Amino acid sequence: MDTLPPVLPPIPAAWRYALYLLPPEPWYGLGSSWLGRCARTNQTIPADQREPFVREAGIDLVTLDHWTEAPRQYGLHATFKPPFRLAADRTVDELDAALRQFAPQQQAFTIEPALQTLRGFLAWRLRHGDPARDALHRFADACVSEFDAFRAPPPATELARRRRAGLSDAQERHLLRWGYPYVFGTFTFHITLTGRLGHAEQLACYRALEASRVVLPAAMPVDHIALFSQPAPEAPFNVVRVYRFDGGIEHFDAAQA
Repeated sequence: MDTLPPVLPPIPAAWRYALYLLPPEPWYGLGSSWLGRCARTNQTIPADQREPFVREAGIDLVTLDHWTEAPRQYGLHATFKPPFRLAADRTVDELDAALRQFAPQQQAFTIEPALQTLRGFLAWRLRHGDPARDALHRFADACVSEFDAFRAPPPATELARRRRAGLSDAQERHLLRWGYPYVFGTFTFHITLTGRLGHAEQLACYRALEASRVVLPAAMPVDHIALFSQPAPEAPFNVVRVYRFDGGIEHFDAAQA
C-alpha cells in the first residue's frame, strides 16, 4: 500500500526562496550560536551562549555581531540554489510538490567539512581531497538546473551588485544564465560563518571557533534539501521545510515559534 504524503501547514508566500543544506547537529548549534540567530525559530541567541566566543577572540559582543552580520541574515546554511523570486507563472505549492518529488530520488552521502577561508570570509568547506566532492557537485548542479523554471530573472540592480565582486568570464556566463555566478564549474561548497574580514580578524574568529567545547564529527551527512524563505526585502531568511532523501518532510514555522 502506498504511503500518503504528510498533511502539513501551507507554505506562506514570501519575497524570495532558497534551496539550502540545513547543517545537522552539532554544526547547527555551534554555528547558530556563533551567528547569533536560529533560522529554525528566527530567535536571537542569548548573549551568555555567545560569551565564550568573544572571550576567546579577545573582542566584545558588538564586534562579533559586526563580523557575523551578513551570514546572520541568511541563517546557518550551505547554498545549493541561491535566493530567487518565484517566476510569474509558478506558485509555492508547485515548488513544494517539485521538492517532494525530487528529494526521494537522491542518494544520501557524507562530506568532511573543515574550517577555512573563502574570498575573505570564514566558512566550513570541504576538506582537500574529500572523496564525496563529485557527489556533492552533482547534487548541487541538479538543484540549480531542476528548479530553475521556478526562478524569476534577477533585476538589473542585483546583477550589478554581483558584478561588483569582479567576475570571471565563466562566472559572468553563469550569472546571465542562472542568476548566480557561483554554480556548476565555479561552485564551492561553504557554510558561511563571517562577512569579509582582514587577516587578523580571520585568525581571531578561527581561534574562537576552534576553542569551543563542541566536538565536531569528521563527517557531515547530506541527506536532505531545505527550503528557506525571506518574507520581505531585508527580512531574515528562515527554514520552512526540510525534504529528506528517505521521503520524510519536516515543517518549520518561525513566525509561530
